Amino acid sequence: MTEFGTPSIKQAWTAALQSPKKRDKLLIGSFIVAIILSTLPIFFNHIQKRKGIVLDDWVLAHLPAYDVSVIIFAIIWGMAILIFIRALYNPVIYINYVWTLIFINIARMTSIYLVALDPPNGLIHLVDPLTGIFYGNVVITRDLFFSGHTSTLVLIFLCLEKRTDKILGFIAIVVVMVLLLVQHIHYTIDVIAAPVIVYIIFLLTRYFLKLNKLKNSEN
Repeated sequence: MTEFGTPSIKQAWTAALQSPKKRDKLLIGSFIVAIILSTLPIFFNHIQKRKGIVLDDWVLAHLPAYDVSVIIFAIIWGMAILIFIRALYNPVIYINYVWTLIFINIARMTSIYLVALDPPNGLIHLVDPLTGIFYGNVVITRDLFFSGHTSTLVLIFLCLEKRTDKILGFIAIVVVMVLLLVQHIHYTIDVIAAPVIVYIIFLLTRYFLKLNKLKNSEN
């Protein structure tokens, strides 16, 4: 235990891995995410080669484009570090995050495939050397509906538990949504739809995990 009575990282993860139910969710979820991430470069390279339509976006038409890449990624990676630290002390946060991420990726790949869009007029390329690995280290501009950057922050917000973390997460979501439009990376509908879709997926995932837990307890 820590001095505040919170289990140490070692204690938290030892207990989680000793529980068959949590261990299965941790290992299987991580394995599925690894498979999905390995397929993303192929998927996005295919998406980038096809043609789509350009939407008539009133907001973007009245919003000058500026490069705010540094701020966007500072916020995203800052929040990623925060939830990583929280998950170190609470494996349940990781379980909720990784399983929701699985279904978000599936939903996003499906929607991007079905909704063929060309990038907005005035787009300024957003290049991140870290996440670029999952895009095959090429600039992808047609992964539009729905916003992956917004989805990431919404998922982090939903998985965080402390009130102060939630407040910080909410502010991060709003700021990045605005900045994505400022840089003309996404259409307005992309960033507005993301929180709604992710919230629904999060609720369904929590229900799925809870239902799975009840079934295991009955066996």
